Amino acid sequence: MARSRYSNNLKNRTNRLKLPIKKKPYKLLIAPGIFLCYRRNAGPGTWSVEAGWLKRFAVADDFEAANNNSVMSFWEAQKRALALARGSEADSDKPVTVDEALTAYQTDLKIRGGAIYNATSVRNHLSAAMLAKVVMLLTETELLHWRDGLVTKDGLKLSSANRIGKSFKAALALAAKRDKRITNSAAWKNGLRPLKAKGGSSPPRDNYYLPDADILSIVAECYVEDADFGALIELLAVTGTRESQALKLWPHDLRDDDSDDLHVMLWCSDKGNRDRDPEQRPVAITPKQATMLRQRATTRGAKRPLFDRIWNMSARFRVVLERLDLDLSLTPYTLRHSSIIRQIRSNTPLRLIAYSHDTSVVEIERTYARYLGNASRDLTKRGLLIDAEPDVRQDRPHMDNVIALAR
Repeated sequence: MARSRYSNNLKNRTNRLKLPIKKKPYKLLIAPGIFLCYRRNAGPGTWSVEAGWLKRFAVADDFEAANNNSVMSFWEAQKRALALARGSEADSDKPVTVDEALTAYQTDLKIRGGAIYNATSVRNHLSAAMLAKVVMLLTETELLHWRDGLVTKDGLKLSSANRIGKSFKAALALAAKRDKRITNSAAWKNGLRPLKAKGGSSPPRDNYYLPDADILSIVAECYVEDADFGALIELLAVTGTRESQALKLWPHDLRDDDSDDLHVMLWCSDKGNRDRDPEQRPVAITPKQATMLRQRATTRGAKRPLFDRIWNMSARFRVVLERLDLDLSLTPYTLRHSSIIRQIRSNTPLRLIAYSHDTSVVEIERTYARYLGNASRDLTKRGLLIDAEPDVRQDRPHMDNVIALAR
């Protein structure tokens, strides 16, 4: 067991009562980042613990005997302060640790129908010491070091490191929302800021847009791989929705009663805002896809979603790309890029594209700027003033219905 810290000023009531009365407490460092605080009052003094936050927990035994509960001696107060700061099974008011924050985040994801992998993937890259750390004691420096280590030590790609860092931020933000004592949110807002490679702010690569023929080939090959895999890829290709949204579809979300208005009701992403009211939007589908989804709804029943999560989806997608001799760096998200760009090239209004793809006009303009330029030129050409050839003007019939305005 660790030895208690010694303080000549605080060790007993005789020495404490000699201290000047003041509002600011006398502090003793009893563990890294944890202070035992004694406030000298006109009456009995009080014990508090400070660990990025301050909590009073007992009266000092200045004028009455200690009972290790409401009245504590110096040595009892040390133990209590450490238990509060580090956590105790019997203390429901203990500060939350990183491990507990991730557990709460995983539960929250499960309740909301999210991917619990977002929580487990973070846990897999945290040391035991980091998991035991109190959230309110996290610093920007250690989070920066951990974030950089995902790439330098764990060998992850920037995109993977940023995705894990984003999930970690969400878990810590949820903990701060539930415990108002956590006030160091700037630590993870800055420490877990996404990494950017040189040129990382440039628009998508040209091969993020796949021709329709390639997409149809990918869908057909995915069906050869597995029927469930093919059905999910087909839905992503036709609607351009996110995988997370597709996994929330249930049989009652399929609207195929009217053959002229076939669509599915897709749930919008909360984009990290759990206070956002749930919303569904209609997204058009083809007759072929409506038939496929209806067959799935009949087979799976009304009490199961239309799709189950497919693990290692990117790896399975890469196998299909290899068979078709396509770029192996592409992912299923390419289907969403292609859907948005396809509609831009067909001169669909940006507001309608943003609505059906659950994004914003600003995001489309920022991400797909190069494709907007081509579409803009095609549209503006229609409104250009064309100067006719001289012989055409000479052959133009004389307008005899011109009426002069009265002066």
